[in-house]
Amino acid sequence: MFKHILVPIDGSDLSKQAMHKAVGMAKEMGAKVTGFHVVPEFRYAYYNEYIPADFIPPEEQEARSKKVATGYLAEVEKACAAADVKCAVHYVVSDFPAEAIVKAIDDYQCDLVAMASHARTGIARVMLGSETQKVLSMTKLPVLVLR
Repeated sequence: MFKHILVPIDGSDLSKQAMHKAVGMAKEMGAKVTGFHVVPEFRYAYYNEYIPADFIPPEEQEARSKKVATGYLAEVEKACAAADVKCAVHYVVSDFPAEAIVKAIDDYQCDLVAMASHARTGIARVMLGSETQKVLSMTKLPVLVLR
């Protein structure tokens, strides 16, 4: 049915559980998986000649971000290897995860997105929204929401 599943992962337990379910589903369908992570852009604040004591140089922050992203994506690779599922992994830097996920759908020619739903309720849902909800509203591609 589906041939290429995009699996966004943010390192949360919920996204890891969704990833394992998506890998299992890919195995059953003979599909390949693309693991995907969005790293938030790093912004540092300094004022005129004042540099905060906890200032992290941009290149160090980039190295830290890469280490975190590759760690999350290594989990996808490991799960795919254990299930004998073809796998590729990618990460991008963006402050807009949903937009990056929708772009990745086209970039990697996926035909399904399988992602976790972060079950926010009450005012948090209204104020923060959900990246999953945003992806659902921004793509015509099927999105499998795993809880």
